[in-house]
Parts: sequence; structure tokens; C-alpha cells
Amino acid sequence: MFDDSSRYNDAPVETVEDARGREVRAVTPQDTPNRRLAGYHRRQQAQRLDHLAHRYLGDATAYWKICEINDVMHPDQLAERSMIAIPTKEG
Repeated sequence: MFDDSSRYNDAPVETVEDARGREVRAVTPQDTPNRRLAGYHRRQQAQRLDHLAHRYLGDATAYWKICEINDVMHPDQLAERSMIAIPTKEG
């Protein structure tokens, strides 16, 4: 269900019923790990998080780690920030 690098990869998946009566699969949110700060990146216009994740973390699919250390849920929330915190590769 999740990419191998996701912190949700081993999380238990439950089937629940939504407000319309449909069965959907859900995962209980995991605690956010304490990520160590490597530094900051001055974002240029049109830079994408997957490119930054590849550059700094060696994995384009790890953009969510950049979101976590910046305390945002969705990558678009970083669109207007000029400085973006970058986590260390190992944490």
C-alpha cells in the first residue's frame, strides 16, 4: 500500500466505513519521528520538493521527510517559503 521508504510501510491497515457507507482502508497516523536538521535550502522559483529530496537525501520519493521537518502535511504548503529546512539523510 505504501512505498518501502514510507514510515507507514509497516503500519497496520484497517478497513473502516466512511460517511457514505463505503468500505475504505485506513492507517492510524504514526508519531512523527524526530528528524535532525542538516541545514536550510534557499528555494528558487519552480523548484520541486522531489528534486530537493533527490539532491539532499538521495531519494526523490523522500520529499515527505522535508515536509515533516518543516511541519507541513502537504508539499504545496512549502510553495511560498523562501527557506526550507532539510533533514539529515539518516534521520
